[in-house]
Amino acid sequence: MSKIKLAIILGLLLLLGFMIPIAETSGGDGDHIAGKNYKFFDQKGKLVTMTSRQPFTGDEIITAGGLHYRVASVQENTARVKLVGKEKEYLALVKYYDSLETVPAAAGEWAKRPVAVYHTHTDESYLPTDGASSIPFKGGIFQVGATFGDALTDERVKVLYNRTSHDPHDANAYYRSRRTAVQLLKENPVAIFDVHRDGVDDPEFYRRIVSDKNVTQMRLVVGRQNPKMETNLDFAKRLLAFGNKQHPELLKEIYIARGNYNQDLLSTALLIEAGTYTNEKWQAENGITLLANSVPALLGLDPPAEGITGKEAGRQGWKTALFLIMLLVLALIGFIVLNIPGLNAKEYLQKQYEKYLPVVEQYIAEIRKKVR
Repeated sequence: MSKIKLAIILGLLLLLGFMIPIAETSGGDGDHIAGKNYKFFDQKGKLVTMTSRQPFTGDEIITAGGLHYRVASVQENTARVKLVGKEKEYLALVKYYDSLETVPAAAGEWAKRPVAVYHTHTDESYLPTDGASSIPFKGGIFQVGATFGDALTDERVKVLYNRTSHDPHDANAYYRSRRTAVQLLKENPVAIFDVHRDGVDDPEFYRRIVSDKNVTQMRLVVGRQNPKMETNLDFAKRLLAFGNKQHPELLKEIYIARGNYNQDLLSTALLIEAGTYTNEKWQAENGITLLANSVPALLGLDPPAEGITGKEAGRQGWKTALFLIMLLVLALIGFIVLNIPGLNAKEYLQKQYEKYLPVVEQYIAEIRKKVR
């Protein structure tokens, strides 16, 4: 093998090594695995919440009661959380929505734009009714997503429901589902929801009677490692406050997790957990139907200030690709210059520049066409 070929291979390995941490922060392969149970305790030893998602120091929880916690430490399956204080912005929203005598209907531009729904983990299922906690490519979560879409349609909302499978259930699932999310964004949705179920064992943790219906509660998840985290969180707070005004106790909490969950694509992108794998699926369907009752009115009340269209999402994707390509090129140049004895680096790079400049110019021209 020539040294030049070796340099190229090592450069590609370096690029892969750079991308692996990004894959880990997109959403771990351990998310929503049935039978994983992490318990969160406050400073007094009181149970705050449970999740199958692996917690990390810095994760945060905003309860439906307005308490804000931050994970201080994690040891095995136990997370210790510290009370940050009352979540004032959220409590102000609760007060505002409680003051409304009537619920306005969604109007104007927001009423015309669709709501998008898809699933990253398409194997997720509900053991009591599906017969398994995981059914690759055909999980029971599809029925929950379809029910959500139907309920939104009943509210006269245009729905984009995508049933693309993104299995296997691993760390790359969010990369595969990102392609789906970007396709959905081309239709300029007002919001996009990635619907999951949790993996904790206790069915009673989510089971409730809400608005005279037997339901599972919903958890909203926001990724804290994405540039739109603040606007995603604002949307989650509004949905938590307004959803629980419409149907008290329907929404359990907001979990602010390490990761991005493709929420960098849209200010109104959220991950929903509809119960856990030990709940009956019809309970999750009941719960998400009630949630659908709140979504259109909420969007009509508070249009997001910084939505991003599908075209803008495409620009972001191409910028990311160009950034990674630049890193690869720099890595290759550095390796060649520093590790190949006797090479006239200046002469070599000049030849490569002249050889590949036309190709690069053509590539950039194609990118410009795509993002216009």
